[in-house]
Amino acid sequence: MTASVSREVLTPDELRTLFLFEALDDGQLAWLAERGRVEVRDAGTPVYAQGEGATCFFVLLSGTVALSRQLHGDEIELSRSDQRGAYGGATQAYLGDRVDQVYPNTMRAVTDVELFVLPAAEFATAVRTWFPMALHLLEGLFLGLRASDIIVGERERLVALGSLTAGLTHELNNPAAAAVRATDTLRDRVTRMRHKLALIADGRVDGKRLHELVEMQDAAVQRARNARPLTAIEAADAEDELGDWLEEAGLENAWDIAPTLVAGAIDADWLADATAELSDENRRAAVGWLNYTVDTEMLMGEIEDSVRRISGLVDAARQYSQLDRAAQQPVDVHELLDATLVMLKAKIPGGVRVEKDYAGDMPLIPAYGAELNQVWTNLIDNALAAMDGDGTLTLATWHDSDHAYVEVRDTGTGIDPEIRPRIFEPFFSTKPVGEGTGLGLDISYRIVVNKHGGDIRVASQPGDTRFRVCLPVVRPSGDEPL
Repeated sequence: MTASVSREVLTPDELRTLFLFEALDDGQLAWLAERGRVEVRDAGTPVYAQGEGATCFFVLLSGTVALSRQLHGDEIELSRSDQRGAYGGATQAYLGDRVDQVYPNTMRAVTDVELFVLPAAEFATAVRTWFPMALHLLEGLFLGLRASDIIVGERERLVALGSLTAGLTHELNNPAAAAVRATDTLRDRVTRMRHKLALIADGRVDGKRLHELVEMQDAAVQRARNARPLTAIEAADAEDELGDWLEEAGLENAWDIAPTLVAGAIDADWLADATAELSDENRRAAVGWLNYTVDTEMLMGEIEDSVRRISGLVDAARQYSQLDRAAQQPVDVHELLDATLVMLKAKIPGGVRVEKDYAGDMPLIPAYGAELNQVWTNLIDNALAAMDGDGTLTLATWHDSDHAYVEVRDTGTGIDPEIRPRIFEPFFSTKPVGEGTGLGLDISYRIVVNKHGGDIRVASQPGDTRFRVCLPVVRPSGDEPL
């Protein structure tokens, strides 16, 4: 707060002319006159600044003042007054340490002004002593509203968590079920393969030939591991060719096993070379054995893939929640965004295409990872709602020397210009009743601006809405989380 010049004190009679004090008795007015002072400010200078410790209560005696607030990086004027008796400053001093005692806005002298200034502690004493019933009502109103905000905010988080948990459960169930099915089938295939081995080794194949069959099995496994995916036409042609060879070899189930062998990169030429020196009976047993070998290898690959998918989902959930991380530490924004996309996968309709436009050299930023993930969740969820199942969701990142930027874009209907100034207000929502609390963007704003010292802005027109989050690469010194 800028320096001031103390000119004089007000008499009790002069204080009585101010509407705030006109109902006070002589003793109360004398008490205020003794503890307050008169100060002046030159035009254009601040009386107090938003965020500074609230040390005084100010009452306008003459001149014009303006109240303003920082909003999304801009200074927004809230009101302007030349009314004698207009007031501002430490208006919540009576609540004591139950709230942060900082100035909620900035007061600036538009013209030269004269002010009655009362220290915050004296103002709090006067309110508590002289107006006990009004104080209880004000405390109940203020603290009750704040408690309601907290409860509804927690509900917003729980609703989002429940939705994400349902989606994650669905995503985990698919690979888990695939692994269970593959394991059951694998158990049957291994049993049948043991029977085939018994047929081959039933005294009719010498040890040397058995070793050759094992080598043939190893070669088949290697081919199956390295098999490239075939197009539908390529697979059909290969199955026809191999099916014909298997029929000529006397296998009754030729067309049943051909697809498995083809998927494992086993073709007629390789099979003919591998079984060239076997009798017809042993060839049929060997081919059946190879079929089970390839089948089991593919089943094990399916199980491995399912387990990897489960592991990836668990890693994404851990990355999203940041449960194993310090509260604040350097984070990779791309990892956070990818984890959020995994968590939201079940909510992304098939008609929505997701595109990533990530910077290749994005720096780590100091941040609360779990809370930034909540921001990404809110922004992506809103974007999906705006597109109504059809469109393009784009996540873009870039940076300069001081800041990292994340932009969430959608091709939805856009935001009506008339309501755009209100979208960050708590409890304001464009969703139908029961589908949103109106706290998503308010929470996002507080996480980005208040907790990270960043900024969040929006630009919107039909077919192109962009929420841009700006985060400091290095946290400003002295900043403390709220």
